[in-house]
Amino acid sequence: MTDFANATPTAVDIVKRENCYQGFYKLDRVHLRHELFAGGMSREINRELFVRHDAVCVLPYDPQRDEVVLIEQFRVGAMGKTVNPWLVELVAGLIDKDEQPEEVAHREAQEEAGLVFTALWPMTKYFPSPGGSNEFVHLYLGRCDSAGASGLHGLEEEAEDIRVKVWAYEDALQAVRDGRICNAASIIALQWLALNRDEVRGLWS
Repeated sequence: MTDFANATPTAVDIVKRENCYQGFYKLDRVHLRHELFAGGMSREINRELFVRHDAVCVLPYDPQRDEVVLIEQFRVGAMGKTVNPWLVELVAGLIDKDEQPEEVAHREAQEEAGLVFTALWPMTKYFPSPGGSNEFVHLYLGRCDSAGASGLHGLEEEAEDIRVKVWAYEDALQAVRDGRICNAASIIALQWLALNRDEVRGLWS
């Protein structure tokens, strides 16, 4: 008898994959069949797939002052969904060249916040929206000195307009509670810090 409750499907049959749009991002249509929990294969199904580079997101943290450094920038995807589409976020960037995630973390810290990380702590890796996108996120905590972190940053050639602010740890956590911070990477990172803060401060202070 097949163990429907515990057997994990693994087989996927790609029948055809076609590109529907190619720009900075691309959209593919995938025709496939996949293994079913009850056994056998599904009928052929079509899925549109938003194809993105993997991303690196970093929460800059000063363990001495117990402060985090967050950035604000305009996000087109937030228009019409929030009162204000300028979101409070982490330092972040795409792995769009031959770089390791840690290299992207250090580069983006300089470009977006004028920060230098003296250590990186891997938090987790996750798919933000696997129902329609193949993006994979590498999430880190970055040890920094928050003294003097402020001002406007970003690359003009990438049309970046970024404001940097230092937050007390408790204020940032409260902003998650009341919904002022409303993007997945920032929420996950701050909740991770809430769970691991004593250990981080013990090792990094």
